[in-house]
Amino acid sequence: MSARVPCPVWDFEFKHPIGLPNSCRKGLLWHNLAMNSSLLSGLNPEQRAAVVLPPQSALILAGAGSGKTRVLTTRIAHLISSNAVSPHGLLAVTFTNKAAKEMVTRLTAMLPINTRGMWIGTFHGLCNRMLRAHFREANLPQTFQILDSGDQLSAIKRLMKAMNVDDEKYPPREMQNFISGSKEQGLRAQEVEAYDPYTRRKVEVFAEYDAQCQREGVVDFSELLLRCYELLSRNAMLREHYQERFKHILVDEFQDTNPLQYRWLKLLAGAHNALFAVGDDDQSIYAFRGANVGNMQDLLRDFHVESVIKLEQNYRSHGNILDAANALISNNKNRLGKNLWTSENGGEKIRIYESGTDVDEARYIVEEIHQLKREGVNLTEIALLYRSNAQSRVLEHALVSAGLSYRVYGGLRFFERQEIKHAMAYMRLMENTDDDNALLRIINFPTRGIGARSIEQLQESARMNSTTLWDAAARAGGKVSAFVGLIESLRNATRDLPLPEIIDHVLQHSGMIAGYEVDKASAGKRREAEERLENLNELINAATLFVHEAEDDSLTAFLTHASLESGEHQAGDSDDALHLMTVHAAKGLEFHTVFITGLEEGLFPHQNSVDSGDLDEERRLMYVAITRARRRLYLTFAQSRMLHGKTNYSMVSSFLGELPEQLLQWLSPRFVQRNSSYASASPSGYTPRMGYGAPAPAPITPRTQAAGALWRIGQRVFHQKFGEGVVTDTEGSGSEGRVQINFKRAGSKWLSLEYAKLEAI
Repeated sequence: MSARVPCPVWDFEFKHPIGLPNSCRKGLLWHNLAMNSSLLSGLNPEQRAAVVLPPQSALILAGAGSGKTRVLTTRIAHLISSNAVSPHGLLAVTFTNKAAKEMVTRLTAMLPINTRGMWIGTFHGLCNRMLRAHFREANLPQTFQILDSGDQLSAIKRLMKAMNVDDEKYPPREMQNFISGSKEQGLRAQEVEAYDPYTRRKVEVFAEYDAQCQREGVVDFSELLLRCYELLSRNAMLREHYQERFKHILVDEFQDTNPLQYRWLKLLAGAHNALFAVGDDDQSIYAFRGANVGNMQDLLRDFHVESVIKLEQNYRSHGNILDAANALISNNKNRLGKNLWTSENGGEKIRIYESGTDVDEARYIVEEIHQLKREGVNLTEIALLYRSNAQSRVLEHALVSAGLSYRVYGGLRFFERQEIKHAMAYMRLMENTDDDNALLRIINFPTRGIGARSIEQLQESARMNSTTLWDAAARAGGKVSAFVGLIESLRNATRDLPLPEIIDHVLQHSGMIAGYEVDKASAGKRREAEERLENLNELINAATLFVHEAEDDSLTAFLTHASLESGEHQAGDSDDALHLMTVHAAKGLEFHTVFITGLEEGLFPHQNSVDSGDLDEERRLMYVAITRARRRLYLTFAQSRMLHGKTNYSMVSSFLGELPEQLLQWLSPRFVQRNSSYASASPSGYTPRMGYGAPAPAPITPRTQAAGALWRIGQRVFHQKFGEGVVTDTEGSGSEGRVQINFKRAGSKWLSLEYAKLEAI
């Protein structure tokens, strides 16, 4: 009788356990079948269909909360356990290290395998790995270093100085965005079209920057992907090697890929490999980072995809929330199309609250949070979402006043933001010239040609003479002396001004506003500059509110208030605290209760999209916001907000008009419902409320208006040419009078009372 041969540990490098005894093969077969059965248990039919697809390219259209990560990792486990591929024969790519780690953690919980050598990671991480393995072919030193964003900016500044490039005409950060943006489009300097001297100079810097990086043996983040793409493009043997190795390529969050990332994936996949892409075109919200939602349509065409599986069952939210999200996103064109549903009940209706002002909106939210706490909801299960970072200031103030702990997710608290700290440093130095920290922060901001060497000499002079930096600066000449003169002029000009006007004057005359306006003109910096300008405007609003509430409205008192508010209620990681964040930062997260604030036209949707007439991406952003809520959703808006220290009257967001009325519960009993032409134009028949705390006045007719009656500030009106608007200011009466109206589509306009022909809504 022959001796029994033990089964060896299965080597996953081989697709079939060659050389095993028959008894061992049978045992392995039964083991794999049992493992596959265990993997597939608990999956719904659509998830199961996606997991067990044959080796072919596919698009898995995964709605919010539909279990896409589970499907992706289970697909990997299924391919391995069914012997279709070895762990080293597939490549899985996602966008964040956190997501990649979660994928590996889930995989190791499903299969008894060593994931150490598997190719699972981010685009940048996988490209770095490939370049390390083939550094010679990529024309890189073996020990090449990676520049982070800060190091890259420093390298560009050093280069521009050596090339005598004017850093005021060509701001270094703008140059950085130009270089990185070009690379993300797959372009080298010689491939960038330059039709004017300004762009040609930028291209020259781009070319010299690449040469400098090559000499120094360093690469930036965008270079990792471009260099790796070029390596595979020109080296057929290497390309074929990886195409033969990675028979299965799996991609998470495919809707966020940019053009170069998609081209890199196409190279690796070749003509025969399977590209398994998971994504949701309805959640494509990163166009400003270069994401191209059109890659999903290109995938269907380029890979002849026959299998589009829709994951529509949602495991997160109640039915009313999903129905609202479906109704909203159905207004977008060119969607691949899906409809979220849940086995849960409809749940609570969506709560809508209209306030008189943004301050009232924040107070109401605080009251509701206290009620939620009484109901047993933890603060960490509540999120306050906003379209613009500047909106957080009013909310933060209300939370601090109420003693509620919070943390700003994915961003900084208002008074900790760079532009706010710069502005406060100007005022700190005006109040106290001995404040060395304030002086160092702003002496060369905005850039005024005072370099590091000049600052070092200033510090050395202060040390030698035992004085403050201000005293040393007062004895200096040239550009440092001009800076001292600027601070003195700001102090003299604002001596008798009210607090909000002091801040406004400092922002305008320090050069901060002008500097960010220049940045705003740059495509690569537009979004960042707009946010910084919005925050600076909000600083004026903060001062206006402070004057209204404080007994001492001096600049010193406001500086003290800002310091205290920036330091209080900063929750630790383990504390029970509210989450404040932009909608962009909320993607991928979920909460028991979500407040979506500031739902006004021009704010959400953003004015840029309103002006362009294309609301698709803004609508996707609203869709993402709605689907963050599991059980309770609040939508809030205000009739007026402070803008640049003045009251601004807004129209309600058009997105509210796209939500079915039967899903909504109004929580504004003090507001009187009025008829609106907007209601008949909107799919839901939504009717705005007006008249805070009092019955609405009788409508003003065109006849009474023609007789010289004034319109009320805040009143909604209709004009035959410009459409709907809100009255923001009035001057005079009769034939000599005029009215300023913020129109929903046409912007702000002054119209003569005699010829306006307005109708009250």
